Amino acid sequence: MRSAQVTIKDIAERLRISPSTVSRALKDHPDISKATKKAVKELAEELNYEPNAIALSLLSSRSNNIGLIIPEIVHYFFSQVISGIEDVANDAGYHVIICQSNESFSREVKNVQALLSSRIEGLLLSISKETRDLGHIRNLQKKNIPIVFFDRVPIDFEADQVVIDDYNAAYQAVKHLIDIGCRQIAYLGTTQNISIGRDRFNGYVQALKDHELPVKEKLIIECDTYKAARLIIRKLIFESHPVDGIFAVNDRTAIGALQTARECGKKIPEELAIVGFSNGIYSNMTDPTLTTVEQFGYKMGQSAARMLLDRLFSRENYPPVKEVIKSELVIRGSTIAQHVV
Repeated sequence: MRSAQVTIKDIAERLRISPSTVSRALKDHPDISKATKKAVKELAEELNYEPNAIALSLLSSRSNNIGLIIPEIVHYFFSQVISGIEDVANDAGYHVIICQSNESFSREVKNVQALLSSRIEGLLLSISKETRDLGHIRNLQKKNIPIVFFDRVPIDFEADQVVIDDYNAAYQAVKHLIDIGCRQIAYLGTTQNISIGRDRFNGYVQALKDHELPVKEKLIIECDTYKAARLIIRKLIFESHPVDGIFAVNDRTAIGALQTARECGKKIPEELAIVGFSNGIYSNMTDPTLTTVEQFGYKMGQSAARMLLDRLFSRENYPPVKEVIKSELVIRGSTIAQHVV
């Protein structure tokens, strides 16, 4: 069992002096004798005394804690975001308390409550797919706790945010499929209550319209996990009109589609071209390698952290800020050899 943390009171009892004397001795107060300071500091070192960070933060009204809630820590993109956030926050003297929602609204709410108990000064948040009610976020705003959304941003909510150019990224991905000859392009997407779902879908639709291709409802499928893609692609290949292109909302879904299509006898990319989204570590390990959109997660994390720190340090109450990071289409083997009409 872990022993209790040593307190100022413990030191005072051992030395038979008052706790206030111990506290002042540790702070080198001029009213305390050199002998007492020496005795207090030596005993504090012997007992491995450490100041109580929570108590100190209550006295200073600052905790130097920033909260971070992400859908999944294991996701490569979010791990890059975390790295960017921590590098900026730590340089500024802030600690980052990381929570994951696991795509659960109820867990996201509990995360917010836990972070409030940790006296966070600000919150960085990428919302879960289940999140519809934003009462827990509005509660933070009422407490004057600044919030910066990144990647997963709720629609029509006034707050600072950092996103990539999701609409243009999706448009360019679908345009690439069209340019290499695809005409029956399926969209494997996510819920549209968050900005990435809406914007990537709209980019897909507009690319088809601009190239005079029909938007077919049967080719628009809510599917944003590896497991779901494994099930849906078999049905899409054998029961629907043959598809020759797939644009997936993330790499894991694209990889599920790629692997399943190959198992079903489809030649990639000769018969079916596939584009993913995020440029994770596995996108360059598939056979063939996966064409995908680079999201620049580390840069997004840095930008989100700087935006939050700007809020914390500013004495002015300025309107919400939105930063859009430009994406990049990374062309690899899942599209590069496709036929051209």
